[in-house]
Amino acid sequence: MQDTGIAPNAKRLLWAGFMAILAAGVGFSIRGGILGDWGGQFGFTQSELGQITGGGLVGFGIIILLGALIADKVGYGKLMIFAFIMHFLSAVVTLAASPLFNSMSATDPAGAKNAAYWCLYIGMFMFAIGNGIAEAVVNPLVATLFPRSKTHYLNILHAGWPAGLIVGGLASFLMVGKVRWEIQMALFLVPTVLYGLMCLGQSFPKSEASRAGVTFGQMLAEFAAPVLLLLLFIHALVGYVELGTDSWISNITGNILADPKRGLLLFVYTSALMFALRFFAGPIVEKISPLGLLFVSAIFGAIGLTMLGSAQTGMLVVVAATIYGIGKTFLWPTMLGVVSERYPRGGAITIGAIGGIGMLSAGLLGGPGIGYKQDYFASNHLKQQAPQVYEQYKASGQNAFLFFPAITGLDGQKVAGVRAKAADARTPEEKAVHDADLHGGRTALKVTAAIPATMAVLYLVLIAYFRSKGGYRVVHVDGEKMTGGVEAPVR
Repeated sequence: MQDTGIAPNAKRLLWAGFMAILAAGVGFSIRGGILGDWGGQFGFTQSELGQITGGGLVGFGIIILLGALIADKVGYGKLMIFAFIMHFLSAVVTLAASPLFNSMSATDPAGAKNAAYWCLYIGMFMFAIGNGIAEAVVNPLVATLFPRSKTHYLNILHAGWPAGLIVGGLASFLMVGKVRWEIQMALFLVPTVLYGLMCLGQSFPKSEASRAGVTFGQMLAEFAAPVLLLLLFIHALVGYVELGTDSWISNITGNILADPKRGLLLFVYTSALMFALRFFAGPIVEKISPLGLLFVSAIFGAIGLTMLGSAQTGMLVVVAATIYGIGKTFLWPTMLGVVSERYPRGGAITIGAIGGIGMLSAGLLGGPGIGYKQDYFASNHLKQQAPQVYEQYKASGQNAFLFFPAITGLDGQKVAGVRAKAADARTPEEKAVHDADLHGGRTALKVTAAIPATMAVLYLVLIAYFRSKGGYRVVHVDGEKMTGGVEAPVR
């Protein structure tokens, strides 16, 4: 992999994009570590927490789609400035949740909870706008800068995501119980400032398609391809299983291991695994092709989630998390690489559509859906095993998800109190609540394993299709010029 890029500042722009995705990863990771704090402080159910995390991912997805449509017209540099501004403002809104809640809780408890909910939801949505704009830029940017090794460099770019998860996870590990969640949440501003500085004064190239004179209508026409539509559907499943699960994984494994900090460390470990492996995507793809790598990854993901939902000892949890971590490592960036390699005439639009669909799925389906499943299985379990205890611990309102029935989950504050107690200090009623809580998380993971299993089947279908056509090949835009076509430097 000796591709040095088509521009003299190719590596600088690659690492600026890396830092932007790292900022998104830091925020995502810290948010996963403080869900328990939010539930305990504001009384949110798992479904409500899932809606908040989902709101962030929904905004991410919508903005990737919109940003991809205008990226070539507006310019990559200007959009990166806008991403920086939205990242900063999101911190202001999110950090307003506690002051509002505290000022209202004495006179209007329900209103205080509602105000905190909307501060967190809108703050996450604004954070997602910054993430979405950045990703709408950096994916086609890196594919343009390194046209001879797209999958390899897209995997390196997206190593910024697990790097952010590691930084955020370690910060949470060191700060949980010692430092307020607001301070933890603000840490994502550090890499945000760094990527802003790295973009200043730089010229950004236009996409392959733009440089080759492909019109906006011709870019949109790529969506008439059935294989591209199938790839979009598969990436919706990728978003659900990777980001949707990661929204909850440290929370669930921390409960399984009876220590939130152990859950965070496990999350850091799998993120470190992902970070290291993404630098080796190029050599792996040369051996088994991008679709072969995706198929193997999906199989590992299904096995890992099933094992996580069944593991009864700490060692088995680590083994299961390792398998799951390997499985999710290459899915997202390799899917971006496949779309960029097969449909380069789509420019920023096709690669943006893939990222946007994945984020929308994670936000609308993954985060809320896995939260709903936890509530559903936990409340049903407690209702069957100890109906009187369920009446004491159930939440005040109901939660629904898609066309599934509305359910009454368990009160987040009360469950947080049970989790905080040592096992031998719990009353029989609290033990029943803890067992139900644990059952809900484990069962949700096992049910979610069906998603990567479905993906594996679809990847096999694609492998068979390309073999019938003579094999998977990289497509280049006809008449493409590899130099020229740059924007003015960002000031």
